[in-house]
Amino acid sequence: MPTSTMVLRTTLRIDLAEPTAERWTDDDLDRHIEHAVRDINRVAPRELVATDLTIPDPATREVDISSLTDRIAVVAVQYPVDGQPRRLRHFEAWGDTLTLLTDTMPEAGASVLVYYTAAHSVTEEESTLPSHLEDIALTGAAGYAALEYAAYAMNRVTVGDGRTPEQFLAFGRDRLMQFRQDLTALKRERLRAVRTGELWTEDER
Repeated sequence: MPTSTMVLRTTLRIDLAEPTAERWTDDDLDRHIEHAVRDINRVAPRELVATDLTIPDPATREVDISSLTDRIAVVAVQYPVDGQPRRLRHFEAWGDTLTLLTDTMPEAGASVLVYYTAAHSVTEEESTLPSHLEDIALTGAAGYAALEYAAYAMNRVTVGDGRTPEQFLAFGRDRLMQFRQDLTALKRERLRAVRTGELWTEDER
């Protein structure tokens, strides 16, 4: 069964020991999940390769990248796509236009590989988060939900299972501390995975 907002929300309710919507509505929990996913996108977005882009005809150095949905940043551009080692080119990206900074005009109709990062998304149908990132997102969402409820319930008379606002505050702070540690570890892991140096070939541009 593919993971979706409903699946993550159900798991989050278990983490919060909140099987019903007594303290948080579904919309509340969805908002906290989205908040945590946005935080994850800042350090560990999706890493994708667009394989269906081509040089326009007539030839130009500009390539339309508007089809790269949820795009955060273009990381590298390979042209031509055949041969080893890969030919990674200098480029500029502005809006939905990618400009190859080559000395010679690219060949019309030739393929271009674009390596880019994109935002993760969680919908009612599916999630693009791998399982380990789903666990991290739930940790962050639980922290945000607990802190929000603690702020709301402070100095109010509440009903339920007897847990106090102070307990929710401590729980939320603990979860968010773990969440931030997880994000830091993800960032370090990502930096180790990226090769040092500039992402282009050092010979002819």
